[in-house]
This record gives sequence, structure tokens and C-alpha cells, in this order.
Amino acid sequence: MDKSVIKSVIADNQVEIPKYELVPRNFILEDFANYVFVGIRRAGKSFLLYQKIQQLLKDGKTWADILYINFEDERLIGFSLDDFNMLLEVHLELYGKKPTMFLDEIQNITGWEKFARRLADQKYRVYITGSNAKMLSSDIQTTLGGRYIPVEVYPYDFKEFLTANNLTVNDNTLLSTEAKSQVLRYFNDYFYFGGFPESAGFPSKRNYLTTVYQKIFLGDIATRNSVDNTFALKLMFKKMAESVKQPLSFTRIANIVSSAGAKVGKNTIINYVEYAKDSWLITPIQNIAAKLADKESNPKYYFTDNGILNLFLLDGNTLLLENMVATNLLRKYGRTDSVFFYNKDIEVDFYIPEQSLAIQVSYSLDNSSNTLDREINALLKIANVLYTSILIIITRDTEKQLIIDGKTIEVIPVWKWLLF
Repeated sequence: MDKSVIKSVIADNQVEIPKYELVPRNFILEDFANYVFVGIRRAGKSFLLYQKIQQLLKDGKTWADILYINFEDERLIGFSLDDFNMLLEVHLELYGKKPTMFLDEIQNITGWEKFARRLADQKYRVYITGSNAKMLSSDIQTTLGGRYIPVEVYPYDFKEFLTANNLTVNDNTLLSTEAKSQVLRYFNDYFYFGGFPESAGFPSKRNYLTTVYQKIFLGDIATRNSVDNTFALKLMFKKMAESVKQPLSFTRIANIVSSAGAKVGKNTIINYVEYAKDSWLITPIQNIAAKLADKESNPKYYFTDNGILNLFLLDGNTLLLENMVATNLLRKYGRTDSVFFYNKDIEVDFYIPEQSLAIQVSYSLDNSSNTLDREINALLKIANVLYTSILIIITRDTEKQLIIDGKTIEVIPVWKWLLF
């Protein structure tokens, strides 16, 4: 890698980054810690780096104190582990001092964790982003030696989405009919098209979402993992999208995909699912009542953003609602061993042990079809099996409070649940 290329990349970033108008995100970062931000492509990880850089510049730091590199810059094609030290050399040549390091999409460089470990050992302050869940794997965390704090980054939550559209919400504003109607209008947009930051203000989002999905599908999954049977991979995602509310075993996925015209075996499906998890496209949620083997092999799968899920669906309101609830729970409580469903004699959509929280999701509570009775009975029964202090039914529009057998069940519209 030529030093002149590095210098050009650094100089261009110094011009561009201050120009970004950012919606501040509520990530509390310690000044004396190193961070690895991970999440789906276009979730806003780079924006978090820009936000931190802009804050440093506002606080009186200069570009002599800051080095930002995006490893998806096409000028850095061919950059390798051996070139990392050149970044430090170039900055020292330009400014003669040690910078705070901002290394964007670093997973593109094989062996990056060795350089990251060295930076931490040499007392650099470092912020790293990546779009591959393997960055949180035990092997990489061992190499990093506990010197970095991992942070999961999702697309905008609903409150951030409203802020991006210049709408601030609190208890008082929701008392206004006009303000509430604005919230509901934006929620409809958020429900169907998700919260990717770059698309938040777009009047038409579907083309953008298609582009993001194709980049994840082709770049982060198919090309990175040398997948030849992209037709089977594409079919798998479509069938998983159509089955969001249902547990899916690897065997069942293989059978569904094969019956749709793409012959594929169970072991191949296992690999494909792992690739999709690594890219943050999907996340499994396990049955807390199942045996260990069944927990691993028969989870429910949810898509990281409703906008991506909606690309696959026709009239998918019930699936989108449950997916939105799942994503918000994963965002709030973490992706690993925090959020479960319960299926043993009864079915409960979500159970969060650390909160003693059980949630049912129902798009519409239609008493004529006994929907409300079914959701209530499931919550009452799980309260007799697992410790639960909070029982909730999340709906599209209905709001009420029920007290049955001494237990309180809150029925709340999803848009309000997302805000508070």
C-alpha cells in the first residue's frame, strides 16, 4: 500500500466528516475505554464514529489528535495486516503525535484483531466498527484480551426515527391530537420500512432497502462465504421471512427450500444460517422450555429490521408486528441468552428472565375469535410456570388494563410501547 494513498484518504475524510448532519444517538461511551461497534450494514455504526469525532473537534481537539479510516474505501483495496502500521507512520509524519484511532468496517482486513490488540497495549484510544458478528466470537475476544467493550448497534429505534424526522415526543405532546397523529403517521412508515438511518427522511424507501439487502446478500453473505447456490440462499431467506412467528429446524428449512425448487441439504442450510447470523441479517431466539439440543436446532428467526423483512412479504402485518417487538427486545436486552420464547403445553411469544417479563403479541384483539381470551390464558399459565411480575399484550392499536385472578395485564399499542 502506497503512503500517498493513505494520506489522500485521510485528507478527504477530514474534509467530509465535519459536514455530516447527525441525529445524536443515545450511546453512553466512557472517555477512557476502547470500543468495538458491531451490527448490520447501514445500522449507523459509522455515524457513531462521526458523532464522536465531531464532539472531539467541538471540544477543541484537532485532526492532529484524530485518525479515521474506512476500510470499505475502494482506494484501500489490497490493504493487508502488514499495512496497518503504515497508518501510524503516516499520521506521525503529518502531525508528530499519537491520535485517537477510528477504524471503520475493519473486519474487511484479515487479522485486524492483532493490530487492535497492539493499539490497546500501546495505550491508544480506539473505536472500531464491523458488520460481522464473528467480531464478538470467543477467539477474537481472547485475542483482544478484554481491552475493548463490545456494543451492538441496531438501526434507529422509534424515538430516534422520530427525532430524525424533527419530531420530539414526551408524555405531554401525546396529549395533543395533532402531535399524536404525527406520531402515528411516522410509525406507519417505521413499521413497514424500518429504521435504517440513511433512509429515515426518504419519501420513498423501498429502493434503498433493496440496495441494502442486495449488499448484505451478495457482499456480506454470498461472496464472503463463497456461496455457489445463491438461488437456494435467496429462497431460504424468503421462506424464513414468511415463517417469522414459527420455530424452524434446519431440517424443516432444507425441506421447504428443496420443495420450492432448490435442492439443498441440512448441513448446507446450517452453514447458510450461520452466514446470515454473522451478517446480522437474522437473529435466533430460543425456546426457554426446550432441551439443550432443541434450543439450538429449533429456534424462531427474526430479521434485524422490519424494512428488510417487508421486502419479502405481501400482507405481512402480523409478522411485521412480532418482528418489531423481537428486534426491540434484542436491542434493549442483548442478542445472546437474554430473550426467549416459551413453548411447552402453552405458547408465549417472548420471555425475558432478568425482567420477569412475559409478552404476547397480537395484531388485533378480536373477541369474536377468542383472540383476547387465548392471549390472556397463555400469560396466566406462564405465570404459574416461570416467575413473572410483568405481563403485557402488545397490539397494533388497542390499549387497556386487565386485572384477572389478582394479576395485572397491560394491553398496549406497539407504537406507545416502543416510546416508553
